Amino acid sequence: MKAILKGIDELIEKLSSWGLVFCVFGMLSISVLSIVLRWFSTSIHWSEPFVRHLVFMSTFLGGVLATGRGTHIGIDIIGKWLESKGKADVSIWIQRVIALASFGTLIWLMDASKNFMIVELKYGKPVFWGIPSGYLVGIIPFGFGLIAYRFFWLFVGSFMGEKILKEGH
Repeated sequence: MKAILKGIDELIEKLSSWGLVFCVFGMLSISVLSIVLRWFSTSIHWSEPFVRHLVFMSTFLGGVLATGRGTHIGIDIIGKWLESKGKADVSIWIQRVIALASFGTLIWLMDASKNFMIVELKYGKPVFWGIPSGYLVGIIPFGFGLIAYRFFWLFVGSFMGEKILKEGH
C-alpha cells in the first residue's frame, strides 16, 4: 500500500514538474510570438486567454510542487519552538494535524470548485478554440485535487516512516 501511495505521489511530482515546464515555455513562446506579430500588424486572437489559462494552470502546478517539497506558505513558529526544546515528536503531530486539516480544506474547496465548474459548463461560453469556459475552469478542482492528494500523502506517509516534509523544514 505504501509503495502505491508513494508511487502516485512521485508520479504527480514528475507530471507537475513537466507540466509546469510546458506551461512556462508555452506562456513565453506565445507571448513573444504575439509581440513579434504586432510588428507586422497582425495578431493571434486566442493568445491572451490561452496565456491566462496557462498562468492559472502553472499556479496550481507550482502549488502541487511546493506542497510535496514542504515549501508552501506556512507559519511554523510553534513547530520550530518545539523542535528547539527537544520536543520533535509533538512537532510531528502538529505537522500531521496541519496536513490533515489542509487535506480536508482542499477537499471542500475541490467540491465547491466542481460545483462552480458545473455552473460554467451550463451557462458559460466558448473562450478560445471553441472550448467552453467550464472545461477551462476545470483547472481549479483538478489543481485542488492534486494538492489535496499531496497533503493526504504527507499525513498518511508520516505514519509509514516517511518524512513529513522533504525540504524546507
